[in-house]
Amino acid sequence: MKKILNFLFEHKSLSREQARDVLVNISGGMYNESEIASFITVYLMRSITIDELQGFRDALLELCIRVDLNGEEVMDIVGTGGDGKNTFNISTLSCFIVAGTGNKVAKHGNYGATSISGSSNVMEQLGYRFKNDTALLKKELETSNICFLHAPLFHPALKVVGPVRKNLGVRTFFNMLGPMVNPAFPKHQLVGVYSLEMARIYNYLLQQTDKNFTIIHSLDGYDEISLTGDTKVITNEGEKIMSAETLGKRPVSAADIYGGNTVEEAAKIFIHILEGKGTWAQNAVVLANSAMALQCTGKYKDYDECYQLAVESLESRKALEATKKLCAW
Repeated sequence: MKKILNFLFEHKSLSREQARDVLVNISGGMYNESEIASFITVYLMRSITIDELQGFRDALLELCIRVDLNGEEVMDIVGTGGDGKNTFNISTLSCFIVAGTGNKVAKHGNYGATSISGSSNVMEQLGYRFKNDTALLKKELETSNICFLHAPLFHPALKVVGPVRKNLGVRTFFNMLGPMVNPAFPKHQLVGVYSLEMARIYNYLLQQTDKNFTIIHSLDGYDEISLTGDTKVITNEGEKIMSAETLGKRPVSAADIYGGNTVEEAAKIFIHILEGKGTWAQNAVVLANSAMALQCTGKYKDYDECYQLAVESLESRKALEATKKLCAW
């Protein structure tokens, strides 16, 4: 690692193969926590290159425990995190609303490294037990239209770096990697990113896959459709700016989508929304993200049809039923 760090400290970048090798070695426990923290810190001081990001992704996918869901066309809705906004768990809630419409979801998530409650935090609080047994995950998908993939159980490197990321408490390149390494290899993906630079990188990388994808970035810095302003939307077909009025009927304020100060508070907000007790603003934001995910599948006529399907899933309690089945309430 000393040789690699000296190389990077000279403002040089790694090739795709070198980046892959470093992450394979991290997974194998070849470096101590101080060395890993130093390595991660390099990318807090300069932008990651596409070759480096591809190499890191190659390593994670090569080493991951793959999930074979018998060819099911699954969806993932995931944000990179790291936007520092501390919203409630919008992406995870949207997954349950999409599941309530009958679409299959394989949600990839982790504990929050830069936020109070990541998707794994809230799922654990809801009583879900993490697993990497494919047979059990298939059964969950069959009974509730959704399964949850806790990243460290499928990616050895993420398990190794988890404590380092938590101790650093700042956004790292692992935030960028999470949405790209879902071990179920979803056909459809809605990805929220925290910057326009990341949106461009994801667009480049996802164009090289066979996924139906939509990348979203709220122009005021959120890694999801926040309805606090306009949203940049990038798909396989192109890109556009969409207003809060178009996506959610009217704008909301940042305070409306605050996620609370504890995991317990985040889980309470989560359940309240599913039970139909959410505020208008909370509902609108979740519905907008759910509708965009449904549109990403290419199955529906337009965004308005997708929005109405999301509304029906929430109001009919089908999203709540999916949650109850998955978390065994």
